[in-house]
Amino acid sequence: MPKLLIGLGLALVILTVYTLVDCAVFDRKRIRGLPRWVWIFVIVLVPLIGPLLWLLVGHGRSTPTSRSFRSVAPDDDLDFLRGLNGGGVTTATSENRPFNQKDQQERIRRMEQDLAELDKNDPAPGKGTGADPKKKQEPGEGEQPGRRDV
Repeated sequence: MPKLLIGLGLALVILTVYTLVDCAVFDRKRIRGLPRWVWIFVIVLVPLIGPLLWLLVGHGRSTPTSRSFRSVAPDDDLDFLRGLNGGGVTTATSENRPFNQKDQQERIRRMEQDLAELDKNDPAPGKGTGADPKKKQEPGEGEQPGRRDV
């Protein structure tokens, strides 16, 4: 039994020294959870649990990995744009836009014509209706009997 305890104690000392050295020389940017000096105190002051926590939590990845899967907006994804046009990539020129400058000007002209026609068909307020244009005809508006604010 004493040989087992000596063996376990020696293993604990080796584990503690290994994790202490590992923490001391480990890249500062890859240490997770706590600052380096706190990890050193945890490793030294909390036997067995401190070194295990360092190995499981504090010890970051061995090689820093960059995110290879980055989300890309659909208008920046060339594969997505090729799929829309049947193989052609959409560019920023006015010929390839869904609504180019010429189409937009034509649309604005048609809308202005429609508004002008609506104005021609709509009589001026107060003319031909027999109503006083100064008074409001909407329910709940205007002068009402018994109101004190009138």
